[in-house]
Amino acid sequence: MPVTGFTLRALARFIALAFAFIALPAAAQTPQPIKIGLSVSLTGGVAVNGKQVLLAMQIWRDDQNAKGGLLGRPVELVYYDDQSNPTNVPPIYTKLIEIDKVDLCVGPYATNMVVPAIPVLMQHNMATIGITALIANHAFHYDKYFSMVGIGPDPKAAVAGGFFDVAMQQNPKPKTVAITATDAEFSQVSAEAARAEAKRRGLDIVYDKSYPPTTTDFAPIVRAVDATSPDIVYNASYPPDTIGMLHAANEVGLKTKMFGGNMIGLVSTTFKVQLGPLLNGVISTADQFVPGPKFNFPGVAEVLRKYSERAVKEGLDPLGYNFAPYSYGALQILAQAAEATKGLDQNKIGQYIHSHSFETVAGTIAFGPDGEWTKARVLVSQFQHVKGHDVAEFKDFSKQVVVWPPEYKAGDLIYPYTEARK
Repeated sequence: MPVTGFTLRALARFIALAFAFIALPAAAQTPQPIKIGLSVSLTGGVAVNGKQVLLAMQIWRDDQNAKGGLLGRPVELVYYDDQSNPTNVPPIYTKLIEIDKVDLCVGPYATNMVVPAIPVLMQHNMATIGITALIANHAFHYDKYFSMVGIGPDPKAAVAGGFFDVAMQQNPKPKTVAITATDAEFSQVSAEAARAEAKRRGLDIVYDKSYPPTTTDFAPIVRAVDATSPDIVYNASYPPDTIGMLHAANEVGLKTKMFGGNMIGLVSTTFKVQLGPLLNGVISTADQFVPGPKFNFPGVAEVLRKYSERAVKEGLDPLGYNFAPYSYGALQILAQAAEATKGLDQNKIGQYIHSHSFETVAGTIAFGPDGEWTKARVLVSQFQHVKGHDVAEFKDFSKQVVVWPPEYKAGDLIYPYTEARK
């Protein structure tokens, strides 16, 4: 029988349908994504930093998927806003693990949020890497918790030790100290460390009080501190009270030789620009990453470039020096552990992270027994000669000079604080 145009068209349709049918199983077998879950502060008091954390993790996700994903599967981030409220964190991780069925966990960000997350993660035997949390695991000793913050094997000494080391190098040496802190987990850990370091050096603590996280008027606190005439003032605070304390210090005219501490608000470019010259003389122990040759770890320049491009468009901190490398690096560690153990077994991942070092955009990192770094990397810096409210003043740390430790030192402390404010 001759082949007609009709039979050719029918044959073509049959062949096309056959190929489509053959292709169906392949489509059905597309790998399910590996879901990585986290709680992150996108609103509330620490949202200015939480948004940086999430953006850096989204950049890692995109980079990882461009390389073929993780374990041959695409990567997906599943996250919820904890509103900077610690009470929201446990139900979020419960939902992530029990309802969303995430394969891996990361975060949360900040000590106040990490501490309540750990019991939930322990209950479900899930590993995590907390982002910039101070000594969060000291009460739990959970073997699958790891901290992305460089406070090292002696965390309490690292948190405040540099501040007091710098103080005791001055002439004349200080004799008295005032300690102020938010009544919250992170700040209390920092204040406890400051007390220990002050006593170890024989300093007389003339003021030591906490204030509620809801405090908005800091002038009475600064006046009370000023009335004790302390040689140095150590403050531990989250962003809102960091800003409040610095405005109050300027308003009251705080008279002291050194002023600063573990003030998280000082790591945000947004707040640095807002405060401008009010920063002069202030000491920060919160920054752990500075742009410069000694911190030019493989890949970090590219991550910061991608971060900055997207952050500017999204109205976030345009530099992201602390949070972008640490957040991206945390996921690099999880991915390296999963690839090395060839799976998502939480016990194997935890054991691998404990027993290996990792090359990340935040540097080479290894973890000790409680998940802290085996080697500390805490910087003490002082704001100097800030003249205005321009982002450019804070791009290269020429106006935020690292004064300790010696291996990272870039300049000398201007002492006393009242002199540095001129």
